Amino acid sequence: MKKNAWTPSSWRSKPIAQQPHYPDPTLLHRTETELRAKPPLVFAAEIEQLNQALARVAEGKAFLLQGGDCAESFAEFNAAKIEDTCKILLQMAVVLTFAGSCPVVKVARLAGQFAKPRSSDSEVIDGIALPSYRGDMINDIDFTPTARTPDPRRLEQAYNQSAVTLNLLRAYTKGGLGDLFQVHRWNLEFVKDSPLGEKYRHLADRIGEALAFMEACGLRMTDRAIIRETTLYTSHEALLLNYEEALTRLHPHNGGWYDCSAHMIWVGDRTRQIDQAHIEFVRGIRNPIGLKVGPSLNADDLGRLIDILNPDNQPGRLTLIIRMGADKIAAKLPPLIRHVQREGYHVIWSCDPMHGNTISTTSGIKTRPFNQILAEVHQFFDMHHAAGTYPGGIHCEMTGQNVTECVGGAEAITEQGLADKYITRCDPRLNAKQSLELAFLISDFLKKTRQQNEQWLNRTNLPA
Repeated sequence: MKKNAWTPSSWRSKPIAQQPHYPDPTLLHRTETELRAKPPLVFAAEIEQLNQALARVAEGKAFLLQGGDCAESFAEFNAAKIEDTCKILLQMAVVLTFAGSCPVVKVARLAGQFAKPRSSDSEVIDGIALPSYRGDMINDIDFTPTARTPDPRRLEQAYNQSAVTLNLLRAYTKGGLGDLFQVHRWNLEFVKDSPLGEKYRHLADRIGEALAFMEACGLRMTDRAIIRETTLYTSHEALLLNYEEALTRLHPHNGGWYDCSAHMIWVGDRTRQIDQAHIEFVRGIRNPIGLKVGPSLNADDLGRLIDILNPDNQPGRLTLIIRMGADKIAAKLPPLIRHVQREGYHVIWSCDPMHGNTISTTSGIKTRPFNQILAEVHQFFDMHHAAGTYPGGIHCEMTGQNVTECVGGAEAITEQGLADKYITRCDPRLNAKQSLELAFLISDFLKKTRQQNEQWLNRTNLPA
């Protein structure tokens, strides 16, 4: 085999982090074989459509909105929950589209986000040590030896639930839930109930005026699919490579390999080691790739990772998902921006303001302060404005449900109020109102970005 030859299984020759230990290798092998025989969850043509859409983001002509569950659950799976998350993503997209005057590429953390990296392989309670909970794709959250033992059969359960979720998402976005007029009515309900109603009402009124103008011109919701329908892509962290390999397919016409478990996948900050398995796997597939960039990644290593993951410097191929924390981003992000600028890399810069801002309360509950989330977003945009680069996306752990997991926001959720509806299995998520509030606040940054981007496009002679 040539030194740089790639196959869907070449990752198996590399060291690998964050993997469970399966006590029954025979059952694991049989499950992988069964998954290889199943239909793809998504298709190469859809993945290529997303590649094209993300190329426009990389060129400063669109914006990436990526969000959804921290970790999907088997037990909490139901149509209403999926609809709620889909609904809040569409609401956020309408606000960002209007503010940025550009298309918003919508990518959900759904239909595959079942595995999570952990800081320790084991968890100790009352002197008893058991394997850590790594997500429903691997084991169960109950603290018993049976529940915490990794079970390969859960891979098939994750596949089946993902298939149903994708079916529902396609039905919702093509069957009326994505109707632009309907989504705006949901935004008006939010504005009515929001403590910051006056601030948001101004933008909502302007959106309403634009929709009314379109109706007056004869462009009614029943006339055009572009008004009644939308496209929502799926994504998840490519953590469990047994699953990803089993769903990777060779396209018969272009000869490319596609990971058909999702349209887009990303590599986490804990598994981005240059010479290890996760980078080896994702470098060979044709899907758009995300790379989580935490405060420990220096500019030289980032450059090496970009060279490996996007050797042809293809716009839209690679999204750098920045997750520094509000207290670190000012020191850590500018050197990375300068290095990428100097080397002429085509990347999408996206901000994940969630993972670097996790704290524990005095009572030991994990939460994320909304003001810290917003502070990181604010700095992310300001740094790109100062550098003359394009802040192209936002990546959030969020839910359409009315949870109380992140403190603050216009609702002013307190530390004491976290217990009201704290139901996450892993990390705290923004609730529906906080998510939409964030979108309205980001809209202010996008207005400035739009003005600067017009100047940038003129300087680079790119067509708008």
